[in-house]
Amino acid sequence: MTLIINAQHATAVRDRLVDPFGRAIDYVRVSVTDRCDLRCVYCMAERQTFLPKAELLTIEELDRLCTAFVDLGARRIRLTGGEPLVRRGFMDLVQGVGRHLRSGRLEELTLTTNGTLLADHAEGLFRASVRRVNVSIDTLNPDAYRRITRGGDLGKVLAGIEAARAIGLRIKLNAVALRDDNADELPDMIRWAHERDIDISLIETMPLGEIEADRMDQYLSLAEVRRGLEQTWTLTPVAHRTGGPSRYVRVAETGGLLGFITPLSHMFCESCNRVRVTCTGRLYLCLGQDHAVDLRDALRDHPDDDRPLRAAIRSGIGLKPEGHDFRIERRGAAPAVARPMSMTGG
Repeated sequence: MTLIINAQHATAVRDRLVDPFGRAIDYVRVSVTDRCDLRCVYCMAERQTFLPKAELLTIEELDRLCTAFVDLGARRIRLTGGEPLVRRGFMDLVQGVGRHLRSGRLEELTLTTNGTLLADHAEGLFRASVRRVNVSIDTLNPDAYRRITRGGDLGKVLAGIEAARAIGLRIKLNAVALRDDNADELPDMIRWAHERDIDISLIETMPLGEIEADRMDQYLSLAEVRRGLEQTWTLTPVAHRTGGPSRYVRVAETGGLLGFITPLSHMFCESCNRVRVTCTGRLYLCLGQDHAVDLRDALRDHPDDDRPLRAAIRSGIGLKPEGHDFRIERRGAAPAVARPMSMTGG
């Protein structure tokens, strides 16, 4: 028995994913749909064109995909969109992937959601062994929220957050810093979150996909935001990590954690442990690059054998670049990457 266990461990170690720069890849973000029930101004065009449903991976294929990554050493999986909770059958996928949590092979299964449907699904997520959810919310002002999301109802999001907390889910908020839309509100959002024992991360807007607005007008450097916060608050760096790119500080005056995700003002690529898979099965090695490998053929051409899928994943990891090429340098510039954020997932 000991020999069998040791052999299994040796195989798992050998199969773990390491990119050309020696970074262990143990975190995968899987988009289950490019559709969303909101139209955030920094994320997508108002009249966004979505993929035909026939092009999306099925729930069963998404389960196989996640399992293949677990077989290759993934310890964290995040399910994203678009908005993942609008995908029919999504809770079946969560239940299926959750078996790897219960077996101990997976350390964490999370999702990123806009929160509009969270109240309806919080209990089911908890039953499926999900313990943490990221909620994207950029303002606590109902009118500003309606404007940023092009018609969204802030009340539904706040109700979803409270329902999730009541059931025992840990919530983390993500807020994109937007110069003209929420810059003045960020301290109040941080305070509101910390009063409820909720961590919050601020994110710089990223040049992904064509939108109506000019990102030069939207972009707000978090270095600038941090300098402003330090005029009234004491920010102490901490070693806390959740597997993603946030770099955290403790706010002495509120007692809570505040993260900064800074793809433009301060690159974080040197420690990147992540890859992303779209809802069509394209493995993107970097959010800010176009290096990709199509995994859908491996899934569909070999429905009863996942060895070709694992081989395709390993091959893709060999293409992972050292870092991204995000820039917002001049008005009217084309986005760094043509695909919209809703395609790759948050």
